[in-house]
Amino acid sequence: MDQLKKVLSGQDDADGTGMMERANQASTLAWGTRMRGFAVCFVLGAFCSIMGTCLLWIPGAGLAVFAVLYSVGNVCALASTMFLIGPCRQLKTMCAKERALATVLMLVCLVLTLCAAFWWKNNGLALLFCVLQFLAFTWYGLSYIPFARDAVIKLFSLCL
Repeated sequence: MDQLKKVLSGQDDADGTGMMERANQASTLAWGTRMRGFAVCFVLGAFCSIMGTCLLWIPGAGLAVFAVLYSVGNVCALASTMFLIGPCRQLKTMCAKERALATVLMLVCLVLTLCAAFWWKNNGLALLFCVLQFLAFTWYGLSYIPFARDAVIKLFSLCL
């Protein structure tokens, strides 16, 4: 029973290191490799998002292609930061109190975008979820800039 508890808690090693700690230790890359990985993932994410937007206007399957490429682009852009700070720290920061809601909304909208495009085959919903995905990703990104969210809220309150 103790062995099962260790496995489920991520501490199945004899020395007591958890699964997340081992993943973090395995991701020790040189600074140059981290920067190249970040750049490749970020550029690939931007390319997928832009390509998806360009292919949106293809009659028939354009929206499904857009939904997939846009979602893959967002995942690549999000994964690019894992090269900079490591996977464990990335997951911790994504689940931090100030980012948890934006992270959940972003991931839910990503899944709903794909569901709307492929399962429900509803173009309007897919486009709506892409817009919500963009807004959630933007709100998530703003959480890393000090006082950026407050500035955006103040700007919108002045406009309204």
